[in-house]
Amino acid sequence: MTTREFELHFKRLYLPLGMYALRLVDDADVAEDLVQDAFMKAWLYIGNGDDIDSFSSFMYRTVRNICLTYLRDKHEILDASFIPEVDDDDIDTSFRDARIWRAIDDLPEKCREVFLLSKRDGLTNEEIAEELGISIKTVKNQMTKAFGRLRDALTDGHKPFFLPFL
Repeated sequence: MTTREFELHFKRLYLPLGMYALRLVDDADVAEDLVQDAFMKAWLYIGNGDDIDSFSSFMYRTVRNICLTYLRDKHEILDASFIPEVDDDDIDTSFRDARIWRAIDDLPEKCREVFLLSKRDGLTNEEIAEELGISIKTVKNQMTKAFGRLRDALTDGHKPFFLPFL
């Protein structure tokens, strides 16, 4: 595998692997560190001349194993049976989650802020308005704008896209 091929895999898999690791360790900073560790292991593995048949499968297994080690070291789990082997659903879910977060990141700044305060932090429209010093109508308008842009960004053709956390 060339450096360029590795870079392309990194760009395609980094966020989905992060979403997968986050579901396992429940800490975004730790998940990011563990995914970086997994890519370092892969780079060293390739550097030793070892071949990887399916890079994506290899990376998901590596992230799973690194997360297991992390959780064992923290004494949060005793054995690997608490985290099943990676399957297609895990991979699909991590890519879906990554796609959602990319779309949220692409929202205009104020719109994204209002959306995250509502959906991530669970604040009411009134609490958001008070915290940001804006009217409740502005909060509602920003949420409508966010939902519209997310729907547009996450819809494939004419198939509606379900936002699982909403």
